[in-house]
Amino acid sequence: MEISIITQEDLQELKDSILSSLESLKEELVTQSPLSPDPVLLKSHQVQRMLGISPGTLQNMRVNGIMPFSKVGGVIFYDKEDILNIIDDNKQNV
Repeated sequence: MEISIITQEDLQELKDSILSSLESLKEELVTQSPLSPDPVLLKSHQVQRMLGISPGTLQNMRVNGIMPFSKVGGVIFYDKEDILNIIDDNKQNV
């Protein structure tokens, strides 16, 4: 049985190797999946803030079929494109 002694240099080399691998992985993740600046799906509070409406108004819009939505596990999501289309459809010429 051979006994090896780990030196400070060995530990530094291991550390450098791990940090290099992590940096490479980080760069790969960033280039493969860039984060979208705008979310595609919005939650209720985001829609309320975006449109300047109350929770009750948003609920009325859902109930009356004005605002399409999806419900997943008790959380309601709205497609941002649907909201923008509703805004465009309701533009009024002044």
